[in-house]
Formats: sequence, structure tokens, C-alpha cells
Amino acid sequence: MARAAWLRKVRPWFAAELFAATNLGFLALDVALAHTSNAFADRVEKVPVAFSIFAALALIPGLASGRRDGFGRVVACVVGSLSIAVGVAGLVLHLESSFFRANTLHELVYTAPFAAPLAYVGIGLLLVLDRLEDPDGAAWAPWVLFLAFGGFVGNFALSALDHAQNGFHSAAEWIPVGAAAFGVSFLLVAALWPTRRFLRVCLGLLALEALVGVGGAVLHVLGDVARPGSAYDRLVYGAPVFAPLLFADLALLAAIGAWPLLREPADERA
Repeated sequence: MARAAWLRKVRPWFAAELFAATNLGFLALDVALAHTSNAFADRVEKVPVAFSIFAALALIPGLASGRRDGFGRVVACVVGSLSIAVGVAGLVLHLESSFFRANTLHELVYTAPFAAPLAYVGIGLLLVLDRLEDPDGAAWAPWVLFLAFGGFVGNFALSALDHAQNGFHSAAEWIPVGAAAFGVSFLLVAALWPTRRFLRVCLGLLALEALVGVGGAVLHVLGDVARPGSAYDRLVYGAPVFAPLLFADLALLAAIGAWPLLREPADERA
């Protein structure tokens, strides 16, 4: 009963900031694992790892206070702004590694994943939005849905380009591309014309997106286990275990955005 009462007190803005903080913390592990494959050849590759750890820790006091104003608001906006800067810088550095030197489709496919650093941009925008926009107003929820839409755009690019590296060896590798495309189209409509009926349909789609993410993670793990070499080599150089879970992560963000729209009359919102 106590837990149910606590859950009823949780507000969408709190859930969004908790989502941002936990994602920043997880990005420290994900980026560290990705950059381990080249043994952090450039010292700048340690910056996103260090930033993710300190940023996640910096957001904890503001979350613990349960208040949207005060010093926690300043910290969240600063962390959000820095996260955007880290993401844009990472995008440029990833493309500069190969694509900017030879502007070909081949270099785009086989360069460092250019869309991956944009996760920092999305999280940064979410933090700034969450603290500057009234979560009870008409704009907050559609903007969160729009950020989830942007995440699925990036996920579509990542799924297509990553699987293009092995020529879509398995037909199952097309599933995340199609799932991401559905996420893009449905969430764009939900962000621009949020009606209760359509949002309920979107919730069903988001559940399927989460299943695609979990299923993809399982397939990646099975593929890595079948690879020769040590467990360390399989984890670092095999199929990225955490990448498919982005589907479930973005589905959760979209559900947070749909939450206030389903709780209140959404058909009359502009």
C-alpha cells in the first residue's frame, strides 16, 4: 500500500529527469565499452565517460529534493547544456574519423557510429525542457514525445548502418530497421496530434518496440557466445549487447511523454 501511494505521488517531470540521470549513468558504461575496442586511442574519448559519471551524480540531489525550482533546476540546466555540447562534439569527432575525409557511403557505414553521440544531445534537451517548461502545461508532453521521435530517427540510422556492415547477413537484422521506422512515424503523429485513442495505439506499439529491443539483445548475446575467443574479446569486439536495448529505452521515454496526455483530456490540447 505504501509503495502504491508513493507511485501515485510520482510526477511525469520527476520520471523524465530520473530517466535522464539513469541514462547518463549507463552511458558511462556503454561508451567505455565502445572506446575500449581501440584502447581509448585518443584521450578525448575519456571525456564522455567522465562527464556521464559526474553528470549523473550531480542530478541526484535535485531528484532527492523532489522540487523543480532552486539549485536543482540550475544544476539540471547546466548538465543538460553540457550534455548537448558533448553530443555535438562527439558527432563531429565520429564523422571526422573517416567520413569527412572521404565523403562516401562506404565511409559513412564503416566509420564510428555517427548517431551514437546524439544520445547526449537528446538527454540534454530533455533535462532543459523538463526544468524550463511547465510539466502541467500543454507543451511539455508533446515535446517529450518529439524527443522520443528524434531518438527513434537516430535508432533507425544506427540499426541500418550497423547491420549494413555485414550486409544484413540474417533476415532478422531487418526487424530493428522496420521497428525503428514504425516508431518514427507513429511518434511524429503522436507529438503533433496527441489524441487519447491514438496514444493508446502508440502504447501497444511501444510495448512491441520494447520486445524488439530485448529480443535483439538476446540475439546479440547468443551471437557473441558463438564467436571464438575470450569472454573479454566477445564482449568488446562482438555485436554490441546494449545497443538493441535502446528500443526499450526510447519506448519508456515515449510512455513518459504519453502519461500526462492520457491522464488528462488530450483531444482539446493544441
